[in-house]
Amino acid sequence: MSVQLNHTIVHSLDNKASAAFLADVLGLEVGPEWGPFVPVSTANGVTLDFATVPAESITPQHYAFLISEEEFDSAFEKILASGVEYFADPHRRHPGEINHNDGGRGVYFMDPAGHAMEIITRPYGG
Repeated sequence: MSVQLNHTIVHSLDNKASAAFLADVLGLEVGPEWGPFVPVSTANGVTLDFATVPAESITPQHYAFLISEEEFDSAFEKILASGVEYFADPHRRHPGEINHNDGGRGVYFMDPAGHAMEIITRPYGG
């Protein structure tokens, strides 16, 4: 068996709200709560298990999602409609812009717990 990422735990202030936020933007479903976790599964089988922790325990992380052009259009519309700030770069120096790295489109936005989420239509270096 080859090595595959199966799941990761995402610390959040409210596991249900953070899972719902990401699932809504990406057009995914929130899975049934399992113990302290609220899962959101991606198409390649990786699950993000959202767990509620105290604010001082959250270390902001970065999560990037490779999506199709059509999925980007849908996700970006949801970002715009929700009023969430977005950026063309991870350092947030280019607010209100998308990037066109490697011939695709990409945008960064923050989730409710302060994690940097990224959607891209082309893998970097591809």
